[in-house]
Amino acid sequence: MTDWFARPVLHVADVDASLLFYVNRLGFTSPWRYDEDGRASVAQVDRQGCALILADTWPEKIGKGLIFISLNVEPATHEAAVAALDGLRAELDAKGVAVKDGSWGYKLLVVDDPDGNQLFFNYPNESAPGKTAGDGA
Repeated sequence: MTDWFARPVLHVADVDASLLFYVNRLGFTSPWRYDEDGRASVAQVDRQGCALILADTWPEKIGKGLIFISLNVEPATHEAAVAALDGLRAELDAKGVAVKDGSWGYKLLVVDDPDGNQLFFNYPNESAPGKTAGDGA
């Protein structure tokens, strides 16, 4: 069987500035970057198996990204997953990252990057008030 690996691209205005946010505030590392004219044009950030590409190559797409990120925890229980998300919220709050509650038919933790791209972290099996996971279907 062949495994697939995906790295979504988030379009940003300034890759160097975005790297500072993703590395210093969100806890990612940056294993590589491509520089043009003395500044980063494309870079990858990684955290615990989540890999994202930051690029300034299509200005018309800046800030239009939306990424769902799931935290896989062991043991895989509802309580462990909620505790992991609550821990992530506390970590990000401590670093001054604005964290919002959101909904996609279920409860989300939402982080906006400096360009307006959004990272959605879903709570397991928790419907948002007044909505169900099947709403809009």
